[in-house]
Amino acid sequence: MTNEVSVFIMDISNSSKGNSGNELSEYLEQLKSDITEWTQNTAVTKVSHRAGDELVVISSGYASAYTLAFYISRIWKFINHKPYFGLSIGDIQEDVSEINIETWIHPLMKQARNANDYLKKQQNRSLFHFALPDFSNEQSFTIFSKQFETLINTILTLKQEQINEQTEIQSLVCSLYVMLGQQNKVSQYLERTTATISHHMKQGKTQVILHAFYDIVKVLDSLGMQDKQHLTDKLQTNIKQHVRNHLNEYFPKERKL
Repeated sequence: MTNEVSVFIMDISNSSKGNSGNELSEYLEQLKSDITEWTQNTAVTKVSHRAGDELVVISSGYASAYTLAFYISRIWKFINHKPYFGLSIGDIQEDVSEINIETWIHPLMKQARNANDYLKKQQNRSLFHFALPDFSNEQSFTIFSKQFETLINTILTLKQEQINEQTEIQSLVCSLYVMLGQQNKVSQYLERTTATISHHMKQGKTQVILHAFYDIVKVLDSLGMQDKQHLTDKLQTNIKQHVRNHLNEYFPKERKL
């Protein structure tokens, strides 16, 4: 029996510039702990912090790695050192719980590395890029893996344009709305009127960005033979609950603009 998994390799832009190396490394260690907590009792996940500025994740379910990557991008605190994620999905023979992530060699890791390298070469770097193995000899959806890769990356590119156009306050409002789910809760936390929050959401295209994210997650879940939507839903619930319980740590006063 094969197991459906997703992988990401995360790198950090401009990590060697400035004097943030140690701080970034400590931050990634904290993220590693967060991911372990977020995925507890949901997606079986292995995570590794490598080479100072790299995070590697293997997780059960086609949508899990992208879901984790998206939420990491929304809580990320280093504006001048943004993360970027090379992603892949596919089937493996091993059980994720038995994988030694430090030594695991698999085509999915190579594809995630290829996706990461693609982003590394971009001048205006996107946050996410998928590279899927070529399964043209298979009978499931994977026969069209390259077509799915093109479509998903096109959506991600268009979504990136909208994210790039957000001002700092629009981005913050978007991130808080992801976690809190209600405009009035965002307005209370930021001590702004609901009308102001609504304006920032509209101008920052919050709903458009989130709909694109949710649609990609649904599509990734639907591609699998195993029903993983409940897993992805629970994963998102866990992440949001954890962030809400530590909201001042993820979005401290100095980030309230």
